[in-house]
Amino acid sequence: MTNILDKIIANKKIEVEKQKSQLPLTELEKKIKDTPVKSFKEALMNSDTGIIAEFKRRSPSRDWIFKDAKVEDVIPLYSQNGASAISVLTDMDFFGGNLDDLVCARELTQTPLLRKDFVVDEYQLYQAKATEASAILLIASALTIEEAKQLAAKAKELGLDVLLEIHNEQELGHINDKVDVVGVNNRNLGTFVTDVQISFDLVDKIPDEFVKISESGISQPQTVIDLRAAGYRGFLMGENFMKTSNPGKALEEFIKQLS
Repeated sequence: MTNILDKIIANKKIEVEKQKSQLPLTELEKKIKDTPVKSFKEALMNSDTGIIAEFKRRSPSRDWIFKDAKVEDVIPLYSQNGASAISVLTDMDFFGGNLDDLVCARELTQTPLLRKDFVVDEYQLYQAKATEASAILLIASALTIEEAKQLAAKAKELGLDVLLEIHNEQELGHINDKVDVVGVNNRNLGTFVTDVQISFDLVDKIPDEFVKISESGISQPQTVIDLRAAGYRGFLMGENFMKTSNPGKALEEFIKQLS
């Protein structure tokens, strides 16, 4: 099987170079405002549910989930119905998203926003800051330890919270002191096979100084309850809500079941 992550990363590097040529960094920096945004990390620490609701139209593992989903129909209801934070996919070729989705989302909510993408270049961090994201994602399996450290440091310099995503014990070495949140992705990004047991296996291996979240493959309220008992403060969920006709309503019903 072709490693999907390798394909995504190769495509992402080409995409970013094209974006740089269209809007040089010197011009992008001018778009950055001093508008304060709420902290992604603090929102999770202070939340009773920790649900990070994701806006995602498609996935390489499922193809289209909700092809015609509109930010204005989903994001306000995510906020109103209890999302601790909101993740917005900004990759077009594999996930059907774009930076305009993030811009639109920020206009509609004060809830912390995570720019969900495959970060390979500091330029993407400036994009996230310019679109008033609260946090960015760094994926250990897509970066060397040194790259993860450099990108995390630059993100903190820009005032962004850093979510570092790992999938196995070998990637624990990517964790560094500039990281705010460590996420365990239950989905293997090479094969897209999902197993929530991975979160239970890794929770005690992640230092307690970091906020811990579990990502992908979560569909039952009891799973969230069990993961919280194990030490997780956040739960990133997208497909479970986006596969319905009303993702915001689905979130509301899910949160009701948690209590």
